[in-house]
Amino acid sequence: MGDKSVLVIGGGGREHSLCLELSKSPNVAEVHCCPGNAGTSLIATNHNVALSNVDSIVSLAKDLSVDLVVVGPEAPLCDGLANQLNKSGIPCFGPSAELANLEGSKLYAKEIMSKVGVPTASFHILSKDSDIDAALDEFSDNPWVVKRDVLAGGKGVVVTSNREEAKKFIDQSIITDNQVLLEAFLPGEEASMLVVMDGSDFVCLPASQDHKRAYDGDLGPNTGGMGAYCPAPVVTDEVKEKTISRIVKPMHDYLSNLPIPYRGVLYVGLMITQSGDPNVVEFNVRFGDPECQITLPLIESDIFELLHSSSVDKLSEIEVKFSNKHTLTVVLAAEGYPSSPVKGRVIHGLDSEVNTNSWINHAGTGFNESGEIISTGGRVLSCSAIGNSLSDAAKNAYELLSSVELKGSHHRTDIGYRAL
Repeated sequence: MGDKSVLVIGGGGREHSLCLELSKSPNVAEVHCCPGNAGTSLIATNHNVALSNVDSIVSLAKDLSVDLVVVGPEAPLCDGLANQLNKSGIPCFGPSAELANLEGSKLYAKEIMSKVGVPTASFHILSKDSDIDAALDEFSDNPWVVKRDVLAGGKGVVVTSNREEAKKFIDQSIITDNQVLLEAFLPGEEASMLVVMDGSDFVCLPASQDHKRAYDGDLGPNTGGMGAYCPAPVVTDEVKEKTISRIVKPMHDYLSNLPIPYRGVLYVGLMITQSGDPNVVEFNVRFGDPECQITLPLIESDIFELLHSSSVDKLSEIEVKFSNKHTLTVVLAAEGYPSSPVKGRVIHGLDSEVNTNSWINHAGTGFNESGEIISTGGRVLSCSAIGNSLSDAAKNAYELLSSVELKGSHHRTDIGYRAL
């Protein structure tokens, strides 16, 4: 057993997955999580520190004498957590505040993409003095894509064919944010590629596909993600090569040559055209959720070594190996999600994890006064599985889900349908 200590920042399904994989590392003796959830408390030590309190997180990392801090969500990175940890001599898996703007500001991301020649949708920046109708006319052949230029927790984008809806969102965003982006619509199929990078090298993890809409058949409102699977067959070898040569390598060349290079994972949200050409829909500066839950289990190498190497610019010194298996996860959401989720209900059947090919990732879970595990968020948990084929993984995940009970909950029954 190793002697390393790790602190994972966050409290959702992604962080439970990180804690789970780090706890299996032969290098790791202790895993800590703040604030964590009911699931992380079973495999790590939870600490009740608010994500918004960067100073307290840094103090906690010092008090625990951790060897690595792994940041799950984007907000603490935008607030400068990595900068402060690095000043204190604590390795951090996650970029500096400036580079966290790749997610924090859509405009900043567009400017970098333009500078390095990365393919992405054309756009207008609209403010109170802009001719909004003329801009809408220019992109009127397809649905309008409107993006707030702030961190919006995955809820800052509207895609609509209704002109009034688009205009209303533009007007509201200009009032709250002073400006907004109107983008040309990119047709195609979406996929996500997670790229671990530092000043020395980059490693592309297997591509995955998320399901954003709440209901089967990609219907209903947008959510944080109702399930995902990996690898995504839409990212063929040819598409992957194009993604690396046109997007990942130019971004890494730029980001690795900055005074403080990008250290962490760059989430590349792709739109792949019918002709197999990848375009960037968005960048995120952290593991996706639920993509993290089905990508990490396919890494056969030591996860601590991968994340720690990236935080100290030694990625070029290690070799990363991947499994050729398939993974799939299905999110169990609370009644009323995504608009107004019902919280506080007891979850039954969590002790039924008997199959080594499937496991539960906790997200919005906690304990009541009786010590029972209850729902505390909209996306409560996800049932994840691995198999020799995608249909095996789907069978294992849905079998596990059938044993979990949460009153009023809902889930999609068609995760992976594009590939299956």
